Amino acid sequence: MSIVGLHSVGLCIVWMNIIHLVTSQREASPTLKRLQEECSPPGSSKCPVSVPKSELKERLSPTQYRVTQQRGTERAFSGKYYKHSDEGLYHCVVCGNPLFASDTKFDSKSGWPSFSDVSKSDSVKLMTDMSQGQRRIEAMCSQCGAHLGHVFDDGPKPMCVRYCVNSASLEFKKHTTV
Repeated sequence: MSIVGLHSVGLCIVWMNIIHLVTSQREASPTLKRLQEECSPPGSSKCPVSVPKSELKERLSPTQYRVTQQRGTERAFSGKYYKHSDEGLYHCVVCGNPLFASDTKFDSKSGWPSFSDVSKSDSVKLMTDMSQGQRRIEAMCSQCGAHLGHVFDDGPKPMCVRYCVNSASLEFKKHTTV
């Protein structure tokens, strides 16, 4: 590799470190802080539903297990529900807890299903996530603690919230009429 090539690689690493420092120190917006406080009352660290890991390994696909139990992420634009538009409710794939209504789903162009609100105020709990060298807000099922994705403050008005969710953590149930 030439000296010019090494110099370019060095500059790239310097810029990546600067970006990391800036993004890891950024505080959550007031809206996300309020939601995090509402979703995480004191004493609620234990989830009411506990499913044995051995059962989950048998019942869930490897991707579903990795996403929900190991806080993984599916590849952008690859998820089952990314372009999904049927009317109904999205439930937790682990415990069946209703999480998001289809009327709150929107195309954020991020590559993952995005929702502007939860189906019930207590269906999702939010936690600070410092993994991958940055501060983010993790969205988890309030009933079983399954990792769903992350929450950002760039959603549609008036809430300006975007729940960026892995399809692998969801199970969709279509609305039916009687």
